[in-house]
Amino acid sequence: MTRDQLKQYYNRVRSVTEEICKPLTVEDHVIQPIIDVSPPKWHLGHTTWFYEAMFLNEYVENYKDFHPDYAFVLNSYYNSFGVRVDRDRRGSLSRPTVDDIMTFRTEIDARMTNLIDNLDDSRWTEFSKLLVLALNHEQQHQELLVTDIKYILASNPLRPAYLTDMPAAVAGAAASNPDSYSEFAAGVYEIGYQDEGFYYDNERPVHKTYVDDFKLHKRLVTNREFLAFVEDGGYTDFTHWLSDGLDAVRAGDWKAPLYWENRDGEWFEFTLFGLQKLNLDAPVCHVSFFEADAYANWAGKRLPTEAEWEIAARQSSASKDGANFYDNKNFHPIPVQNSNPQGLQQMFGDVWEWTNSAYLAYPGYRRFKGPLGEYNGKFMINQMVLRGGGSCATSADHARITYRNFFQADKRWQFKGFRLADD
Repeated sequence: MTRDQLKQYYNRVRSVTEEICKPLTVEDHVIQPIIDVSPPKWHLGHTTWFYEAMFLNEYVENYKDFHPDYAFVLNSYYNSFGVRVDRDRRGSLSRPTVDDIMTFRTEIDARMTNLIDNLDDSRWTEFSKLLVLALNHEQQHQELLVTDIKYILASNPLRPAYLTDMPAAVAGAAASNPDSYSEFAAGVYEIGYQDEGFYYDNERPVHKTYVDDFKLHKRLVTNREFLAFVEDGGYTDFTHWLSDGLDAVRAGDWKAPLYWENRDGEWFEFTLFGLQKLNLDAPVCHVSFFEADAYANWAGKRLPTEAEWEIAARQSSASKDGANFYDNKNFHPIPVQNSNPQGLQQMFGDVWEWTNSAYLAYPGYRRFKGPLGEYNGKFMINQMVLRGGGSCATSADHARITYRNFFQADKRWQFKGFRLADD
């Protein structure tokens, strides 16, 4: 990638973060209703501090930090960069102000642009590779921004909308709704990133794995289908649930997916366009792994493994074309748009898909040394893998078949759904 290409890429990604925050008030920027959600102001600052810590401090001789305290308040989980404010206290930071953070962004962008233009050629290959990783890191925070903003607004009893004009696709009906499965043969398959271009370290090494014959549902589970589980007493019947899942249901008083509301016998869902009537044809989202697993048990099916998902995606030539990503500005999963009863649908975009695979290292994986070793490797415990190449809050150029997202089994605030599998 040339200097001009990298600079254009940098400016494009940076502008999207600010674009996401444009509809917000100043007050919206500082709210943290739960520990999982970070204030938008913090995201704006953290994604800026990351470039200062990773690049300006490393590649600029005698570099002086923009502000001596920003590393403490804007570091996330990198022990390599020292102590930091506790995660659950990010919402207590009235200072730096939103204006201070935007000034910080402007200044760091200028310094980064100068670095891109003037870095010595001998260091360019290493620098450019790391900067592409950093830009993908910011795209992850863009997705978090969208989901965190939704939770922040939903926590307000007035149920304010992020945007007022809901796209027609969000309220539309499915073009087709095939209730059928695609079959895949048993065999030894190669799993992991095999192409040119950027990938995270947890997507490699490429390795062989055996799968038995399996079937994968051609589309995502819909609100209509999940509503049947709800109305059948699915949340109160212990026989469907893992023990930890049942504990989560009882502790959280879960009765339906996050953001669902029953008003006088009619179901509504909070969206970034405010409270809307539940679209029964849209994919169910904002469900935990526990809920997805319980539904699969109720339906007499199971969740796919991540290897099965990747094999199916490859064999069906799953494409990002026409998928519902952030770029479409739907900000919500949408019903099936194109009739394709022969193949798998909705394999990209809409929602991340829970799998029945624990988030563990691939055979032969070794952590990087230094800060990059804290990026993925240290989280390989007590989490489940999600596939699907992204959600409606993910930028299209950030998605790929081998992407391994991961969350703890009880987390619901991200755009997470699932499809069924069978033997």
